[in-house]
Amino acid sequence: MAEEVILRFDEVSFEYAYKKPLLEEASFSVRRGSKITLMGQNGSGKSTMFNLIQGKIKPQKGRISITNDATIGTARQAMDRDDLDLTVEKYFAKAFSMVPGNIKSRINKVLEAVNLTMPIDRKVGEMSGGQQARLLLAYALIQDPDILLLDEPTNNLDSDGIDHLITFLVMYEKTVIVISHDADFLNCFTEGVIYLDVFTHKIEAYVGDYYTVVEEISKRIEREQMENARAEKLIQDRKEKVNFFANKGGKMRKLAKKLRDEIEEQEENIVDVRREDKTIRSFTIPEQNIKTEVVTIKSVLSFYNHLPLLKDVDVILRKKTHLLVTGPNGIGKSTFLRSLVAGKAEGATITEGVRVGYYSQDFSQLDFSQTVFDSLKSAILDDDITDQQMRSTAAGLLITGELMDHTVGSLSEGQKGLLSFARLILMRPGLLVLDEPTNHINFRHIPIIAEAINSFEGAMILVSHMPDFVKQIRIDEYLDMSKV
Repeated sequence: MAEEVILRFDEVSFEYAYKKPLLEEASFSVRRGSKITLMGQNGSGKSTMFNLIQGKIKPQKGRISITNDATIGTARQAMDRDDLDLTVEKYFAKAFSMVPGNIKSRINKVLEAVNLTMPIDRKVGEMSGGQQARLLLAYALIQDPDILLLDEPTNNLDSDGIDHLITFLVMYEKTVIVISHDADFLNCFTEGVIYLDVFTHKIEAYVGDYYTVVEEISKRIEREQMENARAEKLIQDRKEKVNFFANKGGKMRKLAKKLRDEIEEQEENIVDVRREDKTIRSFTIPEQNIKTEVVTIKSVLSFYNHLPLLKDVDVILRKKTHLLVTGPNGIGKSTFLRSLVAGKAEGATITEGVRVGYYSQDFSQLDFSQTVFDSLKSAILDDDITDQQMRSTAAGLLITGELMDHTVGSLSEGQKGLLSFARLILMRPGLLVLDEPTNHINFRHIPIIAEAINSFEGAMILVSHMPDFVKQIRIDEYLDMSKV
């Protein structure tokens, strides 16, 4: 039974009306019980693949076959804003067309599976980002699906949460397909990779753990580049000879024709080598010049076993001071940042007149109904920034002209993240408040973002579950909310 194919794409092609093709004649199969990584550059169509598998969209050509009508459960990247006001019980009830009588016991079972202790009358919006990430997985599991689709499941999880998720996936007996930028996480359980190429719109299937496949792809690119270099050198040589012999008479003209045929054959043999992701340009975030204290924190509200506890601290942030806020999922880090930015944090204040550049892990600082252009425009607080400068700033972060008329809500999660950084540049804040700023961001962009954050001359407050990212940032002050 383990060898049975549960999912098959047969020459599937798909494109959106307003975009270039995403898939062209894609073919692959997934066997029951396998653990597969869906890999590809930004914009290659990974999330679209999930929508095709779920049947939310239909291919223009080809066929998608799911064996014996296998059921599908999906853990999305982020919680839908409409679900934030629901209780945990009502949130899970949405997973069923008819709510089962034993839903409370089923909820407790899936919460235990994802290592989450939570009262079922708790509102989803009151939970931390890490707790919401576990809730998204539990929502998929309560449907007992034959195929489990996970979209960036480690976002917002602390190290304990990631370790628990890895253990769960290794032991899980059903089929799992994962989209993630976390290479170490993927390598722990992946048995194969389906690679989507953003440039050729083709799909390649590989067998092996994640690192082995990445190395195999790298070696293939190198081979293709060498073969192309040889072919291009031969083409150039033949073209020079054609130019020489074409003006000669008799047999020389026939030789020129033979060489032209050879050139055409070599040009057909040149492989369309996979190009890597475009990487964002290096950038800086200009700061508002604040000469006074920027933030004063005299107390902070933490949560222990879901109960609030206010404790005294003594933190003062000035220009060029970077604060790292740490603590496990559920301790209240994101709640503290939200309340601070909203001016509602008990015992913590931002000096009046300070511009706050807030990067929320759920992008709550963005208006999803705005166009990208209007979102960028609304971040500009100084009259000396022209539309041309605004567009240039956005383009450096891969928010290109073709996206300007799209709504913010239609962007991918990664594009929303890059848009948020473009807005911070245009805003010129005196205080940066960054809540998990690497979530959804392509790993190729992270060193550039780290450099920009590290060089920010204003005050900054950072929450991040990525130790490798934090190591790249200059930290002057620490606030461990589990010890305050």
